[in-house]
Amino acid sequence: MKSVLFIGHTFPEPSTTAAGGRTMQLMELFQAIGCDIHFAATASPSKYAEDLTSKGIQLHTIELNNRSFDAFIRDLSPDMVVFDRFMMEEQFGWRVAENCPNALRMIDTQDLHFLRKAREQAVKERGDASSVDLFTDVAKRELASILRSDLSIIISEAEMKLLEGVFSIKKDILLYLPLFAEVDKEAVLPTFEERQHFMTIGSFRHPPNVDAVLQLHQHIWPSIREQLPMAELHIYGAYAPQRIQELHNPKQGFLVKGWAPSAKEVMKSAKVCLAPLRFGAGLKGKHFDAMQYGTPAVATHIGAEGLCSELPFGGTIAETDKDFIKAAISLYTEKELWQETQQNGFNILQQRFRKELFVKTFQQKIETLHQNLQQHRKENFLSQILHHQTLQASKYMSKWIEAKNR
Repeated sequence: MKSVLFIGHTFPEPSTTAAGGRTMQLMELFQAIGCDIHFAATASPSKYAEDLTSKGIQLHTIELNNRSFDAFIRDLSPDMVVFDRFMMEEQFGWRVAENCPNALRMIDTQDLHFLRKAREQAVKERGDASSVDLFTDVAKRELASILRSDLSIIISEAEMKLLEGVFSIKKDILLYLPLFAEVDKEAVLPTFEERQHFMTIGSFRHPPNVDAVLQLHQHIWPSIREQLPMAELHIYGAYAPQRIQELHNPKQGFLVKGWAPSAKEVMKSAKVCLAPLRFGAGLKGKHFDAMQYGTPAVATHIGAEGLCSELPFGGTIAETDKDFIKAAISLYTEKELWQETQQNGFNILQQRFRKELFVKTFQQKIETLHQNLQQHRKENFLSQILHHQTLQASKYMSKWIEAKNR
């Protein structure tokens, strides 16, 4: 049985963020192909963290800039190491390469951080992300990390095209593996008449979600409320900062509800999901939940990125505040439109994001890399050059920090 070590900064929290759900899906995928799973983190589990031991996953505690990791990784000697985003590869990649040179090194990118950061900067400077500067220091770091690794798992088709087209990253070191979602054909979901109110959901540690709620409060919800005075907007998400909590106003129907233990329960009782995301990257978990539980959404192009391909969206895509408000009211009041877009969401999940569409390709890719790892690395010699240079820089910086901490 092959062993896989996941290295994370924090423990996965699938009940608070799509990133946590993504990590759990990836672990379960490795288990499904017969792998033994280990998880190591530099932090302690939070109150929202998944109980990994109950799923047969072995836990380990590791430290940054500490040679104890070297002994740990040598003793464990995993066949594969998965870094949770590029920052963990920066911290531990050189140690894995030095102590377990034959281990397959992979990054689960979750989303392209440099893309999200560039869009965020564009919104701060110009108010929208229609034009962004991708050639940043963060991009240099993340792309170098991708090039150093044997394989990077990419969650969005749009990001695959960006890496291959704009940055000329070779396809053989990338693997498209999106979020998985299933449509339960036997589930009885509440009907149009049985649902009420609007909702939005997302962890407030994620800046796009904070910005989206501020957009709702300042520019969108007052006009919706004026036209639908009995409607409410329910806002769910863990780690809400004070400025979000202070927006709670029952008289205006703007209700900050906090963490939802079950996204399914709050999503399926709502009539429409609102997500005015002005920046971000990857795939948006809130839209997967909305489609899965039959809740049409109003989204932006960035929010819907990577979801539809040629299929119609499970709701409405709108860019201006005026169009967003109009779409929200139409979905809330027009039963036929609501039912049509609900079915669109089911179709997207069924045709594009079922787990069984990807398991075979994933398994074949892992097996091929294991069988031909040295040849794969020769064909991607730039990886070895970058690893040699970065390893030296990271190694001696880490050793300096370690010495300083003594």
